[in-house]
Amino acid sequence: MTTTTPHASRMAGDGRREANAATVLRTVLDHGPVARSAVARLSGLSPAAVSRQATDLTRLGLLRELPELAGGGGVGRPQIPVDLHVGASGGPVAGGVHLGVPGSTFALVDLRGQVLARHAHPHDGIAPDDLPGVVARALRAFLDAHTRGRPLLGVGAAVGGWVDPAAGVVVRHDALGWRRRPLAAELARGLGGRAVRLDNHARSIAQSEILFGRPAARRSLVHLFVGNVVDAAVGLAGVVHQGPGAAAGDVAHLPVPDSTAPCPCGRSGCLEATASNTALGATAVRRGIVPEPDTSLVVDAAAAGDRRADRLLRERARAVGRAVALLLDVLNPDLVVVTEQSSVLEPDYLEEIRGAAIDLSHVCDDPERIVSPHAGPATLPVAAGTVLLNSLFRRPLETAAELLAVPADS
Repeated sequence: MTTTTPHASRMAGDGRREANAATVLRTVLDHGPVARSAVARLSGLSPAAVSRQATDLTRLGLLRELPELAGGGGVGRPQIPVDLHVGASGGPVAGGVHLGVPGSTFALVDLRGQVLARHAHPHDGIAPDDLPGVVARALRAFLDAHTRGRPLLGVGAAVGGWVDPAAGVVVRHDALGWRRRPLAAELARGLGGRAVRLDNHARSIAQSEILFGRPAARRSLVHLFVGNVVDAAVGLAGVVHQGPGAAAGDVAHLPVPDSTAPCPCGRSGCLEATASNTALGATAVRRGIVPEPDTSLVVDAAAAGDRRADRLLRERARAVGRAVALLLDVLNPDLVVVTEQSSVLEPDYLEEIRGAAIDLSHVCDDPERIVSPHAGPATLPVAAGTVLLNSLFRRPLETAAELLAVPADS
């Protein structure tokens, strides 16, 4: 015989309440503005459960009613749609910061992942050890200037390398020379104690695709990030895999077919040594395409008609495509999302990636499964904000009560 204690029953009830609230919030994200009766139909929850959770979420400021959109002329009381609290009426916002090697990007995003403001902050002359403090101070000034009285939930931070999000620690970032860096705590101090959530940028972009991107991403996806750091993330059934120690996604030394690029690890043909921004910049300087190793200069030169720059970007795109083929064959996801600067800006380079991948893959003959991120040039700032917003959409009552200091049962 099993006996359920009042405490256990209350905990189970709280868990159902949180799960139902998350379902309602996600349904409104996907379909809003939407009437509560439609939320019940779309989510499978009872009308009473939807009404309770919509009331809670409205009280927390996450939803708002739109009486001006209510239908009229029918029998009974008009259906008043609800939507996420975004737009001109205000609503909560999240800060975001992507810490790259040459610079950081700041952003303010709303509950739909739309960028309300952004700013590029170069790292010129800043030592890696000083970066967290300098970036935090600049980010605080940016947020103070742009929140304009809207409730700030906190800040999401995305960075390359091996990141342990539960601990808020950058375990290893080779390009910056960081080891066991408590980055979340350092940023929080510089932001005056604001809540900071930290994750790897490849996982952050993958989660952004799951939350705000194409429906296929929620079934399964692989995300490949190609920048100064090259890494990846895998999502299955809406959850991004972290693995023991949150070490999943290290593909820097994935072998690229036909590549002979030497790697510091002692081997040749590794993905990061072949296709990273560092490798591309060095090749561009060596070939006399640009005066300094800056990927943006190569992209700009190609856009201006420099055939040498275009040829180099296509070479990199084909190398990335060959790596994508390996990931497709091993994992066979519904979607492969590739974050690579030239292909995000110019579809022709995405076609090069697709062509090389399909030519080599043994399991995929559909190039449309290989895409650029849904947010385009705003991918990194949206992903940074998603580090914070993801916890809100998974546990809205608990997270909003914590971040906005609103009692969960008030």
